[in-house]
Amino acid sequence: MEIRAWTVRNAPGLFCQGCPRFVPQATSQSLVILDEIGRGTATFDGLSIAWAAVEYLHEVSRSRALFATHYHELTALEGRLDAVANVTVDVKEWRDEIVFLHKVKPGAADRSYGIQVAKLAGLPPRVVARAGEVLRLLEKSDASRGGADALDDLPLFAAARPTNPVTDVRSPSAVEAALETINLDEITPRAALEELYRLKGMLPKS
Repeated sequence: MEIRAWTVRNAPGLFCQGCPRFVPQATSQSLVILDEIGRGTATFDGLSIAWAAVEYLHEVSRSRALFATHYHELTALEGRLDAVANVTVDVKEWRDEIVFLHKVKPGAADRSYGIQVAKLAGLPPRVVARAGEVLRLLEKSDASRGGADALDDLPLFAAARPTNPVTDVRSPSAVEAALETINLDEITPRAALEELYRLKGMLPKS
């Protein structure tokens, strides 16, 4: 058994480097492992390349293959190509977070978790929150309008957020200032109740 290895470099302008070598040479005896083919170019271009690569490996090379992709549309190939089966990494959501269970199960992911992963990776909370706003608008946009047109309805970041997007520095409210003066380790239950009434009285009247 001959073993060959190719490296596919996923970067702008290099998103297909390696594919011209291994795709034509793959046979029914090959095990092909592909990760994110089509990344680094426009969405439709990348999806088209990934789709065609799967079809070629299935119909022409007839290779065994593991094909990891972020293009959810590719999961439709399970119903079109006899030997294609979808699997996904099991994920649970808990308190607006995601937990990877380190298990692979049959089927496709129910949705994308890109924003949650970006949060786990350490993207600033303000950027994560803004990304969620954009995503919700795009998902709600009418299909006939398209995502790009839907962005016309989205207020600018500065308009949708406080005026200081970097630090959000502001003076503490009267209630917050009062809370800072309370010693929770020494206050008695009766005094705590009295403080609650006092703090409630400091709230703005609706």
